[in-house]
Amino acid sequence: MHDDRHIHKKRFGQHFLHDADILRRIVQAIGPKPGDRLVEIGPGDGALTIPLLRALGALTVIELDRDLIPRLHSAAQGIGELDIVNADVLGVDLTALANGARLRVVGNLPYNISSPILFHCLDHLDAISDMHFMLQKEVVERMAAAPGSKVYGRLSVMLQLACRVEPLLGVPPGAFRPPPKVDSAVVRMTPLPTEQRPVVDRQVIARVVRHAFGQRRKTLGNALNEVMSPEHIVAAGVDPRTRAEQLTPQEFVRLAAIVCESSASAEPFLT
Repeated sequence: MHDDRHIHKKRFGQHFLHDADILRRIVQAIGPKPGDRLVEIGPGDGALTIPLLRALGALTVIELDRDLIPRLHSAAQGIGELDIVNADVLGVDLTALANGARLRVVGNLPYNISSPILFHCLDHLDAISDMHFMLQKEVVERMAAAPGSKVYGRLSVMLQLACRVEPLLGVPPGAFRPPPKVDSAVVRMTPLPTEQRPVVDRQVIARVVRHAFGQRRKTLGNALNEVMSPEHIVAAGVDPRTRAEQLTPQEFVRLAAIVCESSASAEPFLT
């Protein structure tokens, strides 16, 4: 007898969700409405795709594994219009895909490249109205962490400067096929209004944050010594004796603003 089950590919980080109750709760959290311009990243075998398509009538999905495309087309037959983009999401221009509208982005993200996908979405934030992602629970905890937390870091700062981050529900390994070795969680990210986002160049903020957390046991005066002097740190209203995890996202913005203002301090960023 022919077995047409999909062989899960490790290189794509494939873990397909099959728990009906979890799927229902995710769809409920997304709240899809006809007319929404929704894009799903990594639809897999369509477990979330089909209920979303049923609610929307039309849906775009981005899937790298070409072997899944005939299955998705077949599953969508008679339910709605499914547009499949066969590509690596990191190479997809989400702003162009939005075509002047605002995208709602959802996805069970491959855990091996979840952070790059999140940062890719930040690059297209003005074309996105909200995001609902399934991620490794530990990653969601880092995304939503407050200053002072052991897991507060680069991801926390950069995402919270751009979005409101809300963990929604935990998902056990048994909800997937094959089960991953870690717990998962669903998170909602809502872009902040433009006026609430930093006016300072995000690349400069990112570099300051990377240096600060790159040696998180060191004081900022030491960790940022290639970027700015202790005097500049003080000028930003920050004590050079503090450590990165003690700073709020807005304090990192103030540090980056000082870097931008000082041509001497900005030199490392030009090399």
